[in-house]
Amino acid sequence: MSTNTEQEFLDKLDKKLWNAADRLRSTLDAAQYKHAVLGLLFIKYVSDAFDIRRQELIEQFKDQGHDYFLDPDDYDSEEEYLTEIADELEIRDYYTEKNVFWVPELARWQTLRDNCTLTPGTEIEITNGRKRTYTFRSVGRLIDDALDAIEKDNPRLKGVLNKSYGRLQIDQAKLIELINLLSEIPFRHKSLQAQDILGHVYEYFLGQFALAEGKKGGQFYTPKSIVTLIVEMLRPFKGRVYDPAMGSGGFFVQSERFIKEHGGRIGNVSIYGQEYNHTTWQLAAMNMVIRGLDFNFGREPANTFTNDQHPDLRADYIMANPPFNMKEWDTGVSDDDPRWQYGRPPSGNANFAWLQHMLYHLAPNGSMGLLLANGSMSSNTRNEGKIRKALIENDLVECMVALPGQLFTNTQIPACIWFLTRNKKKRNGFRDRSGEVLFIDARNMGYMKDRVLRDFKRGDIEKIAGTFHAWQKGEGYQDEPGFCKSATLEEIAKNDHVLTPGRYVGAPPEEDDGEPFADKMARLTARLSEQFAESARLEEQIRKNLAGLGYALEGEEGRDE
Repeated sequence: MSTNTEQEFLDKLDKKLWNAADRLRSTLDAAQYKHAVLGLLFIKYVSDAFDIRRQELIEQFKDQGHDYFLDPDDYDSEEEYLTEIADELEIRDYYTEKNVFWVPELARWQTLRDNCTLTPGTEIEITNGRKRTYTFRSVGRLIDDALDAIEKDNPRLKGVLNKSYGRLQIDQAKLIELINLLSEIPFRHKSLQAQDILGHVYEYFLGQFALAEGKKGGQFYTPKSIVTLIVEMLRPFKGRVYDPAMGSGGFFVQSERFIKEHGGRIGNVSIYGQEYNHTTWQLAAMNMVIRGLDFNFGREPANTFTNDQHPDLRADYIMANPPFNMKEWDTGVSDDDPRWQYGRPPSGNANFAWLQHMLYHLAPNGSMGLLLANGSMSSNTRNEGKIRKALIENDLVECMVALPGQLFTNTQIPACIWFLTRNKKKRNGFRDRSGEVLFIDARNMGYMKDRVLRDFKRGDIEKIAGTFHAWQKGEGYQDEPGFCKSATLEEIAKNDHVLTPGRYVGAPPEEDDGEPFADKMARLTARLSEQFAESARLEEQIRKNLAGLGYALEGEEGRDE
């Protein structure tokens, strides 16, 4: 977690960049502007990461104790020595060995910054293994060509980068302003790395664009606190991590953060995702590259139900925030699809289609968490009740968390989190939880971060996740009225297989002030009688005052004006 000093630094940076960038948005709508800003942020990051590695190499070439040392005495002149260093700095392997993207000269940020104001037709000399001349046409075309150069030198990015700056309906001067603005991002901080700073800025901009775009923007952005909660509860340290509705990749980013904070190795996790929206798929891939994460998002953006990009995947951890209550999801999907093991989901609602798709891809010892609308916990319409009953009877449901309202930028639909697992038996430090389900009611937790949005505090996340882990391990857990309850499958069956936590956790205990109930009742009844009498007296006084002003009450005729 960031220290207070680090967070203050990041918060100031966020506001400065967003306010400045937003002023540059003229005729572009939020969706177009989003890609203009995030594409340039991507170039800025890969260039800065490249430059940081480049500086490290320069120091290593001059360090007698390093394997890469270049002895100046081996060269006839200082000029020859510096030329040799310059040539060595253009060797790709020095960068890829440290998982740093190779950035061709045309795509380096300094090239953009130095040449974005040139007159069209001006020629630039570019050295990339061989010297060549590049003809400047416009700043938009220069950015597109920079992205194209990155893509060609890094085949994993084929089809990922959004090369459309030359076609944007925006004053080229605005793009120049944007380049100058992003050049101001300070990547030097005494305790934060450049990757962390830009990764934070990228994530912040995604959230701000979600707010700016409203409902459409929210389709790819899940609140960070909810993502953090699910990751903290599942704890994906090792194995295959999958999100079939990944949006911009928030679950993967938070998983990386969790692993680093707990001393794990990023290399122990393999990332798999799928996304239907092409531009969002691009954003997710860029999000992974910014953090140096290896990923497999399939061959192309595709519909998860009709064109599964990972048909043979069996993941150890699955996390998702699929679209709530999605209609008309099943066009082209067979009624006897092998994923519908627990019942055919209704055409008018994809909730249980998402859930069963994820279960189908879950490894024998895997665990999963997904956000769904509250209706999924109790609905009995169109086969949903039968599917939920089958899931419960097959002992797949591990925990249900009811969330407070107003968490999402794009919907006011109340939401919950389902946690399922294929194996509740004793293993890996967990006790045998067979036949049990943990219910957590978090509806009264969190705080209002502004007039319309609620958020969780760090303490809220720790309490919910800590309760879940204590229950799993059987160490220090106990039911807490109004908050959590461990229920048996028999208890759930008596409640018609409804999974709403409020049915099980009950009401929180009233605070005992030491006053006997009979005495309190008599005291409060006497006070209520006094208040009724005072109310009647005040009402009569008001009537008299109004009558004196010439107005009538309750059917009495008032005097003519």
